[in-house]
Amino acid sequence: MSWDFETDPEFQKKLDWVDEFVRHEIEPLDLVWPHDNYKPLDDEHRRIVDPLKQQVRDQGLWACHLEPALGGQGYGQLKLALLNEILGRSTWAPVVFGTQAPDTGNAEIIAHFGTPEQKATYLQPLLDGEIFSTYSMTEPQGGADVSGFETTAVRDGDDWVINGSKFFSSNARYATFFIVMAYTDKDAGPHDGMSMFLVPADTRGITIERNLALIHEPAEEGSEAYIRYENVRVPSTALLGQEGKAFQVAQVRLGGGRVHHAMRTVGLAQRALDMMCERALSRVTRGRPLAERETVQTFIAESYAQLTQFRLFVLRTAWLIDKTQDYAQCRKDISAIKFLTPKVLHDIVQRSIQVHGALGVTQDTPLAKMWISAPVMGLVDGPTEVHLRQVARAVLKGYDATDGLWPTDHIPSRLAAAREKLGVAAR
Repeated sequence: MSWDFETDPEFQKKLDWVDEFVRHEIEPLDLVWPHDNYKPLDDEHRRIVDPLKQQVRDQGLWACHLEPALGGQGYGQLKLALLNEILGRSTWAPVVFGTQAPDTGNAEIIAHFGTPEQKATYLQPLLDGEIFSTYSMTEPQGGADVSGFETTAVRDGDDWVINGSKFFSSNARYATFFIVMAYTDKDAGPHDGMSMFLVPADTRGITIERNLALIHEPAEEGSEAYIRYENVRVPSTALLGQEGKAFQVAQVRLGGGRVHHAMRTVGLAQRALDMMCERALSRVTRGRPLAERETVQTFIAESYAQLTQFRLFVLRTAWLIDKTQDYAQCRKDISAIKFLTPKVLHDIVQRSIQVHGALGVTQDTPLAKMWISAPVMGLVDGPTEVHLRQVARAVLKGYDATDGLWPTDHIPSRLAAAREKLGVAAR
């Protein structure tokens, strides 16, 4: 059995190019257009962004999560994790590389479950980076708990009629189409009674009640939609995948997405650590650099160890997905990295803010936005508490309760058994 922690040289060359490209060509977009990365490109944006996308295509790095037949590279989760680690430095980088959420996950499930007609209508424009999409799943009263969902889709001749409300449908205000999850058979329960539908954004009966802004965004830039669906009629061909199998479709989408989120967080946390170390070496108090202060050294050491452990855990999970080709088998580890993501980001960014002092809590550095991203990461793709519970249950399945009064490692009981085994009398 061999263990190898090195990336193959050819792919490492690609990663080196990506790192240089993101730092010098894409990060300036984050400064000039901090809230425009999910908006349709106007002429000014297109003049700059389209040539960057073309450079990515020329490198064979566009939409790498998809198979070559769909214009991607068919990278497994491990290669995608290493790529996303770099893209996590920048808000614009995923768009330029054709890997922005929620479009990557939406493209993946259309590629897996879509009909040829659905792929031609929705997938190809999505892959070309010309349109955006929305995953409309979460509901106001149920949150991410599918058992509490109320949105329904009812058959009416050759059509489906959708009624209900959805909450936090990211990017709906700019989307060309929505993927909507609804009950088609409530008696069958969430695992067998829900279906997914591809719904054009201009379909009659769709009302965006509000576009909520995240806590680090200006209110007018909000794009987390509260949507009401009133008698939204779509043809039978709008069904994505099999009727009643939305939950299985969702797991394909969410499993890989959680790895991508985690690895992008690694890249963001590494940036915060880089900033911490630079500031510690540069800032002098009472005649000594902060880097010589014991508390600051503790911050740096703890951040390095925490980030390295987390990074290895995420990469191992990605490797496990590639090895098994089964998200269900990897659910325990996927959930574990999901609930670790916000804590790792918060802890490292918080230490970096402390080292930066008053400057760290202003908008003159990206640290404030990074720090606020931590609670957001605790909620996207399922709240932390749900994943903690899932991991605990999965771990406990590997254990059995003892039959007797004492635990297995009860020393007096083990000592008596050992003496009996060895034929040694008690003293």
